[in-house]
Amino acid sequence: MGGTQPEREEKVSLELTEEIIQSMEVGMAFRDYNGRISSMDFHKTSSYLVTASDDESIRLYDVSTATCLKTINSKKYGVDLVCFTSHPTTVIYSSKNGWDESLRLLSLHDNKYLRYFKGHHDRVVSLSLCSRNDCFISGSLDRTVLLWDQRAERCQGLLRVQGRPATAYDDQGLVFTIAFGGFVRMFDARKYEKGPFEIFSVGGDASDANVIKFSNDGRLMLLTTMDGHIHVLDSFRGTILSTYNVKPVSSNSTLEASFSPEGMFVVSGSGDGSVHAWSVRSGKEVAHWMSFETVTSWMSTEVEPPVVRWAPGSLMFVKGSSELAFYIPDLSKLGAYAGRK
Repeated sequence: MGGTQPEREEKVSLELTEEIIQSMEVGMAFRDYNGRISSMDFHKTSSYLVTASDDESIRLYDVSTATCLKTINSKKYGVDLVCFTSHPTTVIYSSKNGWDESLRLLSLHDNKYLRYFKGHHDRVVSLSLCSRNDCFISGSLDRTVLLWDQRAERCQGLLRVQGRPATAYDDQGLVFTIAFGGFVRMFDARKYEKGPFEIFSVGGDASDANVIKFSNDGRLMLLTTMDGHIHVLDSFRGTILSTYNVKPVSSNSTLEASFSPEGMFVVSGSGDGSVHAWSVRSGKEVAHWMSFETVTSWMSTEVEPPVVRWAPGSLMFVKGSSELAFYIPDLSKLGAYAGRK
């Protein structure tokens, strides 16, 4: 036991490189799901991870000890998207059944609903929380984006869109973005009612927006679309820096991608069930991981893209499909570390 802690510290201090990404493989997996994982989120300041699954469960994990702390079922409403609030055991999640109260604030500690949020009239497909206050935004197939305060059940603002919306706050909570119809619209969170202060084109890709995210430093944005395109944009100029391509996804699925913590790499799922990683600097693919679903996808008409998330400040990403898999570097594959014990 005495020698394990320095090793852990050494791994965490490694700088993320292409070689490290190429060495990554599944270090642990939880295979006790009875449905596909539809969403997951890391808490920013704790070691907690939360998942939502088609088996109508919400599960809380402590990544530092690789344990599942709690499973909460949402049989009546179902569960689709899930996000942590600032509190490590409180989440907001969207339901699959019944749209009138499709968003709920849930305490995982005692399994109590703290608030129901009323306003959407169709499935919620995008959910983003502001890290600086109690605000959050949601986008729905009812073609509205609603702005919320966690302390009130009615929305604080409404924006109408002409398509499936993808939404995100920047890390400072000063700006949020809405993507749909081939464009990314930037809003000042304090005066959103005046409309977007910038509108960026996504190079003619008018397919449905799936997910949009900011890098941790706010300089980059990541947009995925149903046609299997993953765009990296400069958040200030709106220019497209790179576009990566994977197999398209169905209209009922969501293609998710994620920046690495320092924003130098992107990892993404694909419509064939595989996972890919690219260098933002070079625009080149640096690694990909096949899955059982990828290998057997020719037997099926549709394969759901896996959900992927980088762990904050860590050399690890997590993939959610019919199982929850943690990908970590294999130091034995790295020349500089292969000789170490």
